[in-house]
Amino acid sequence: MHIHKLEKIWLTLGGIMLAAFLIVLTINAFAMGNTPPSDLQQIDPTKVDQTPPFDKPGLVKISDNEYDLNMIGYAFGYTPAQVEIPKGATVHFHVTSRDVMHGFEIAGTDVNMMLTPGLVNSSTKTFNESGTYLILCNEYCGAGHQLMAAHLVVK
Repeated sequence: MHIHKLEKIWLTLGGIMLAAFLIVLTINAFAMGNTPPSDLQQIDPTKVDQTPPFDKPGLVKISDNEYDLNMIGYAFGYTPAQVEIPKGATVHFHVTSRDVMHGFEIAGTDVNMMLTPGLVNSSTKTFNESGTYLILCNEYCGAGHQLMAAHLVVK
C-alpha cells in the first residue's frame, strides 16, 4: 500500500495532536483533580416537591449575611418567582428542574447553570450592588420559554 508523503505528514501530525490531547486530559482529570462542575447531588425528578430542600423552596439564612436559595425550574417559571436579599449578601444557589432541561442565568453576573431533571446544580455569588436582577432561562424549553423568568431584588 502506497501512502503519499503529505498524507504521512498529516497522519503523523494528527496522531501527535491526539496523543497530546489525551495526555493533557489525563493529567487534568487524575493528577490535578479537575472534574465537571456541580451536579453531584441527584434526586428523583418526579418527587422534587417532596425532596428537601426543594419541598420548601426559597431563601434560608445560614449565617450573618449568607443565605441558601433553593429554587425549582419548571415550564415556564421558577419557584420562588421573586426573592429579596440584603446588599452584600452571599447567596448559595441550589437549583433543579422537575420537568425538562432549563437554564438558570442571572443577567449581568457570572451565575449561569443548566438545570437537568434529577440533578441539583449549585453556584455562589456575593451581591455588592443594589438592584433588581433578572433570572432567566437560556435553554429553549418549549412554547412559553420566553416567559420564564424570576427576579432577585438586592436592597
